Formats: sequence, structure tokens, C-alpha cells
Amino acid sequence: MTARRTMVAIGALAAVAALALAGCGQKSADTTAPKEVVFSILSAENQASMAPLWQPLLDDMSAQIGVHVKPYFSSNYTSQIEAMRFKQVQVGWFSALPALDAVNRADAEVLGRVIDAGGDATYKSVIIVKKGSGITLDKLLACGQKYTFGMGDPQSTSGTLAPMAYLFTPKGIEPTKCFKAVRSSSHQANSFSVANGVLDVATNNTVGILFFQRAQPELAAKLDAIWTSPALPESSIVARKDLDPAVKEKMRQFFLTYGTGTGPVADKQRAVLKGLAYGGFRPADNSYLDPVREMQAGVALAEARHTGDPGKIAAAQAAFDKIHAAAEAKRAKEPDAS
Repeated sequence: MTARRTMVAIGALAAVAALALAGCGQKSADTTAPKEVVFSILSAENQASMAPLWQPLLDDMSAQIGVHVKPYFSSNYTSQIEAMRFKQVQVGWFSALPALDAVNRADAEVLGRVIDAGGDATYKSVIIVKKGSGITLDKLLACGQKYTFGMGDPQSTSGTLAPMAYLFTPKGIEPTKCFKAVRSSSHQANSFSVANGVLDVATNNTVGILFFQRAQPELAAKLDAIWTSPALPESSIVARKDLDPAVKEKMRQFFLTYGTGTGPVADKQRAVLKGLAYGGFRPADNSYLDPVREMQAGVALAEARHTGDPGKIAAAQAAFDKIHAAAEAKRAKEPDAS
């Protein structure tokens, strides 16, 4: 009887253990797929104007991937990157430079890229002045601390990096020494300031100007662009690498198919994209951000040359050559970026 009781007890313990393991397995399965995904959006203009444009797309995404997608509006690029770094958000719409920072610092990867309403995969940085001001690019580059200048957010591709990489740094110009005053602000704030005469000159981009024309046509008519950059990579969709793989793939497919096809659903999706000034999304990976790496390396090389230190110059040159060669090879394979 003792042996029998022992066997019964062992069997009971085994059953309990099996149930416990099953419970653990069920719990693990339940927690793998998130109940909610937080999607980061830079409200560079303002949240009140951006939320109605993005919410229909987020609602469509929630329906397609089977997980509720909640918006997270960031007031600047740094908070957007930090929110992803500390896992407050899992996915987001990032412009090029913040996307690269998210890849480097927030364990993120590129899921896809944006194309604009005309089908282009690029946009451009611009420098704007008020019409009739008489300010030309030559006058601007003459420095002399004559003009008040509005830069973008320090993490802005078009508002800061592109003007530095393509205009100021190659000419040895340091804006804080060249202009009477320099301040950083959003594209919208810079547009208002130049149109109203608060600033003489400011950076912006072709997309920001389009949104400003929609919202403030009378003020937008007062602006002129005196400089336009080479093409810049458009915004991209970035996700944390540790996001559930199945959910991540559903999101990727959502973006790549959104607004495609025919019928009323596709027509409605295209209307949503039109509100965002987008034409849709295309496949992309982290190499899509190579032009940003190249701009950063170019600025670093120019700064190293400015020091006159042979060691720093050699190191910066080697870094630039490596990134430039990779970018050139990619451009040769993909001559048509759109």
C-alpha cells in the first residue's frame, strides 16, 4: 500500500507540474504578442493639426494587424528617439537623421520608406527669406553678422544637417559667427518668423513649405527660397528590433500595400495618404540611411581639416571614404531612387 500511495502521489505531483508548465507556456505565449503598439509621430508643426491626419492611418493599421495602435506625439526629435530607446514606443515615423540615431542608439531598424504624392522618394532642404527683402544667397554667405538666422532642430536632416553638409561647412562658415543671431525652431515656426519679419532667413524643407502653404497660404506667398539642397532621403518607418516578429511583419506588409490596388477601400486609403502629402510606402532597410551617414562624415571631415591635426584629418578622411564608397556603390545599383 505504501508503494501504491507513493506512485499515486508521484502521479499527482507530475500532473500538477504538467499543469503548471502548461500555465507558464500559456502565459509566455500570451505575453509574446503585444496587446498594444505605440506609434511615434513627430508633431513638428503641432499635434492638433497632425493628429487628424494620422489617426485614420493608425485605425486602418490596428484593424489589419489585429493589435491596437496608439499614437505618441513627440514635440522634438530628441524626445522621439529617447521614447524609442526606453521602449515607450515600438514603431514610428522618423525623418532621416533621427531614424539613423534610432538605429544607432535605440535598437531600431528601418521597415520601409515614404514616397511623396508625386512618387518621389526624396525631398529637399531649402533656405527661405521674405519676398522683397533683397537677401540673396551671395549676401547671406558674405556673413558680417547682418542677418538673424533660423536653423532647424539640431537633429533635423533638412533644418540643420543638410545646410551644414552641403552649404556652410564646405565654405568654412560657422553660422553662429556668420550671422547676427541664430536660433533653432521647427519648420513651421521658422516659416511664420520669416513671413512676419521676425527672422531674416531660415531653413526649411519642401514638405514643410507644402504644409505651410495649405495652412497659411497668405503667409506662404510671402516666402522665397534662395537655396535648395541636393535630394535627401524621405522619412521612413522605424521599429524596435525586439518588437514581436509576427506583428512587425504585419506592419511591414500594411505599409507596403497601403493605398495600392483598386476599389473604395484603396481610394479611401489614398485619400488618407494625400492628407499626409504622401504617395505611399516602399521597401527599405538600414542602408536607406547611407546618404545621412555620408553627410555626417562630410561634416566631420571638414571639421577635422579645420583643426589642422594630421591624425584627425586622416581618420576622418578614412571614415568618409568608406561611407562614400558604400553610398556610391548603392547609387550605382539603384539609379532610380523612386
